[in-house]
Amino acid sequence: MSFEVLFSPRAVGPDDLAGRTVVVIDILRATTTMCAAIHHGARAIIPTGSPEEARSLARTMGTDAVVLAGERNAVPIPGFDLGNSPREMTPDLVRDKTVVLCTTNGTGALLSAQSAKAIYPGAACNLSLLAAMGRATLEAEGSLLVLCAGRAGTFGLDDAYCAGRLVAAVLERADSGIHDLLSDSARAAVEIARGFGTRWDVPLRLSMAGQDLQRLGFGADIDYAAREDVFPSLIRFHGGQVARQPETM
Repeated sequence: MSFEVLFSPRAVGPDDLAGRTVVVIDILRATTTMCAAIHHGARAIIPTGSPEEARSLARTMGTDAVVLAGERNAVPIPGFDLGNSPREMTPDLVRDKTVVLCTTNGTGALLSAQSAKAIYPGAACNLSLLAAMGRATLEAEGSLLVLCAGRAGTFGLDDAYCAGRLVAAVLERADSGIHDLLSDSARAAVEIARGFGTRWDVPLRLSMAGQDLQRLGFGADIDYAAREDVFPSLIRFHGGQVARQPETM
């Protein structure tokens, strides 16, 4: 039993996921985009592993019901309706639609966690609800895993900082028993968050993902992703789709 952070999906082994609740973080930008889409009325999001898979799925579902969105190396995929910018997930574009999403890191991280008991995409935009869920999970089950999408299978500062903020938020109102469950990686994530302070935009802009976005003209997405608790709902990846978690669950 542990409260653990993994900084890349490549660190996930078969025994890391079985029977566990997992929070998946790709703050720049996939999990922020997912939260924005659901908040603005999308029925669901279907994460896919490749542009070809996304196109095939969208054709099967029918264009009237689907918004095809995604990026490769932060650049919108040619022929897709939208990129991976949370700012694009406006009500007029996504309400009552299913968003088929393909991204460089985030959707792959979600798919890599499919054998977990429960999977919650998270970012700054729903941090407090994630923390409450995480605290309740640890109290009931004694285990929680925070999985960072990272960057090309390696450490990403943006996701690590977000993971540290989440761990710290869980611990704020937790009893000593939960503190005792912290893994070394979770402690390291907290120290990263403490080192950068409470301004989300600072580590996000310094990260390599943030630098790429600024270079490509998507700096406004960083400011968008740096807003805490603006989409106060839990979303869950279940049955191949990301959707708002029913309050009765």
